[in-house]
Amino acid sequence: MMVRLLLAASLASCLLHGEDPMPVFRPGAHILFQGDSITDGNRGRNGDPNHILGHGYAFLIAARFGAAMPERNLIFLNRGISGNKVSDLAARWEKDALELKPDMLSILIGINDSMKKVPIDDFENVYDGLLAAAVAANPKVHQVLCEPFILPVGRSKQEFEEVLEDVKLRQAVVFRLAVKYRAAVVHFQKVFDDACKRAPAEYWIWDGVHPTYSGHQLMAEEWVRVVSQLGM
Repeated sequence: MMVRLLLAASLASCLLHGEDPMPVFRPGAHILFQGDSITDGNRGRNGDPNHILGHGYAFLIAARFGAAMPERNLIFLNRGISGNKVSDLAARWEKDALELKPDMLSILIGINDSMKKVPIDDFENVYDGLLAAAVAANPKVHQVLCEPFILPVGRSKQEFEEVLEDVKLRQAVVFRLAVKYRAAVVHFQKVFDDACKRAPAEYWIWDGVHPTYSGHQLMAEEWVRVVSQLGM
């Protein structure tokens, strides 16, 4: 209880003084990012630390914490794979998630399921199974569920309202599962919708699905903001 009060006080102090709060991770914590191409970020498939986390939001988050908290020796892992649907995650979940023993598991999945018209019930049931397996493997795991998102750019302009409605259904699934598993939720759609009030959609997401470097920075900032409200 005292730890939570101290974390809350620290967060309140940061907000009061205009500072940017950051999560407090225990030393040696493993933070795993899972998902599709947005998370993949063209990451390297070897041990080269210059490319191992890709060039997206996961890299930005890891770089920030790595510089700010070197004494904690945090381990950031990226296992996003371009083109993946939730069923693809399920096929590799043991090796690419459970065996890595994450203390925090961040998942961004769903846009490919939408594009491939995977039934909503199937999407939810498989996703539910992934989260259940993660909790069974580590009851103390912190799960961060990131909602899929889309903007009307490029090919996504075609029948955009119909596509958006499907994406919204998957966002609702993410929220339901977050409630069920007491996970944090990162509402990326609102982040990008709000950003479009400052600059055109093309500035943030170049093809309607994949963010630009500016878009990835928005994602990293929102992820940190949400996770800062957790205690680890």
